[in-house]
Amino acid sequence: MAEPEDRGPKPGIIRAIGEKLFIMEVPSYGNKLFYSLGFLGLTCLAILGASGIVMVFFGPNWWLTSQWGIFFRSVHLWAVEAFFTVIILHGLVVLATSGFKAPRRLTWVIGATAFIAALFEAEFGYGLRGDFSSQYRVLQAADFWNGSYLGRFINALNYTQIYGIHVIVIPAVIAGLLVLHYLLVKIRGIAKPYRSDFPYTMQAASHVRLFIRGGVLAAIIVLLAIVFPSPLIEPTTIQQVATSDPSTMAQTLMAEFAGTSDTATYMDSIDPYTYSTRDVYVAVPYGQYAATSGAPNELAAFAAEPAAEQQANIDRATAYFGNGDGSTGTSTLNEDPLIPVINTLVSMAQSGLYESAVDGENPAIRPTYSLRFLADTGVLDAEASQLHITTDQWGMMREEHGILPPGAWWLAPLGVLDHTVLANDGDGDRDGALTLGILALLFVLFPYIPYLNRLPEKLHIAEFIWKP
Repeated sequence: MAEPEDRGPKPGIIRAIGEKLFIMEVPSYGNKLFYSLGFLGLTCLAILGASGIVMVFFGPNWWLTSQWGIFFRSVHLWAVEAFFTVIILHGLVVLATSGFKAPRRLTWVIGATAFIAALFEAEFGYGLRGDFSSQYRVLQAADFWNGSYLGRFINALNYTQIYGIHVIVIPAVIAGLLVLHYLLVKIRGIAKPYRSDFPYTMQAASHVRLFIRGGVLAAIIVLLAIVFPSPLIEPTTIQQVATSDPSTMAQTLMAEFAGTSDTATYMDSIDPYTYSTRDVYVAVPYGQYAATSGAPNELAAFAAEPAAEQQANIDRATAYFGNGDGSTGTSTLNEDPLIPVINTLVSMAQSGLYESAVDGENPAIRPTYSLRFLADTGVLDAEASQLHITTDQWGMMREEHGILPPGAWWLAPLGVLDHTVLANDGDGDRDGALTLGILALLFVLFPYIPYLNRLPEKLHIAEFIWKP
C-alpha cells in the first residue's frame, strides 16, 4: 500500500513565507518596544478594519442602540485612540534616531502621508457616528473644507459621500501607502545608528515577542471598550426644536424665507450653499402640504402680490414671529399670508414630517438641508457650549462625557492655532486650512529640509533608544 501523501506545510515553506513577509534580522536594539510601534499601529488598523466591517454590515441603528453594536463602536473608538498613540510614538522614535535619513527619505514621506490620511479618516469617522457630536463636528468640518476651497468637492454634511470616503476611499489609500512603506522598510531593514562610534550587533528578530505585544494591545483595547464605552448623546432633530421652542422654529423659517439666515448669507471663502433657502425650507415643504391636504395655498397668494407688498408682508411676519406672537398658530393676521404658512410648517415640524420632507428634496446630499437648518436655529451651538465642545473650548479635542474616552487629542495643534494666531481672524477657516496645509507639507518633506533635518541629532535622545 502506498504511503499517504503528506499535505501539511513543510518547515522550509513556513520559513520561506516568513522571510518574505517579515524582517528576519535586526540590530541588537531592534527587538525593543520602540521598534514594535509600527507593528502595533498595524494591529490597531486590523482591529479598526474588522470592527468597521461588522458595523457597516449591521448599520448605524445597530451600532447606536444594540448592546453588541455599542461594544463594537467602542472597540472602534478605542482602536483609533490606540492607533494615534502608537503611531505618534513611532514617528517620534524615527525622528529621535534620524531614521529618516537617506536612503530612507522616501520611507518617511510615504509614512507621513499615510498618517495625514489617517487624520482625515478619523474625522470622517467621527462625522458618521450618528449622535449629537457627529452633527456638530460635521458642521465645523464643513467650515474647514469650505475655507480651504475644497467644499465644492467634499461636503461634510453629505452622509453618503462621507460614508464612501471613510469606508472605501481613504482605507484604500492608507493600505496602498502602508504596503509601500513596509516594503521599503523590509528591503532596507531597520535604520542603523547614524553615529559610527555606537556599537551594535545584528540578531534574529523576535516575531513571537512582536505578536505577544500586539495581543496585549488588542486585549487592552477590548477592556477599555468594555469599561469606558463610546459616549453617546442623542442627535438633535428639527421636531425637538419645533416642540420645545416653536418661536425659534418660526423665526428661523422666516429668516430662511427672507434670505437673512446664516445659510442664506453663508460666504466662507467660497459659497457651497447655492440653493434657495426660501424654496428648500418654506416653498417646497409647504407646497407638499397644500397639495396633500387640499388647503388653500397661501404662498400662491403671496406670489401674486406686487413686490412692495411682498416685502411688507415679509417685514410684518418677521416682526410678528420675532415678538413671539402666535408662533404655534393660535392667532393670525388676516392681511399677511406668510403667517399661516409659517404656522403650518411649525405644526408640520412638530409632527415629525418637516425634516423628512426637507431632506427628501435632495436625498443625494442628505442630511445637508436639515443640518444647515438646525445650525441656523442656534440650538446646536447652545448645546455644544453646554457640553464644552465648542471651538472656544478646544472643540473637537473633547468628548461629551468627562475624561474618558479622551477625545481627538491629536488635534491639539489645531486648537492651539484657534486660540492664538487665529483667535481674532475673521477668515479663520481659510487661514487655518492654509496654515495646516503648510505644516503638513513641512512634516512630509522634513527629511529634505536642510538644517532642520539635523535638529534631532542635537537632542541626543537616540542613544537611549539604541541601548540593547
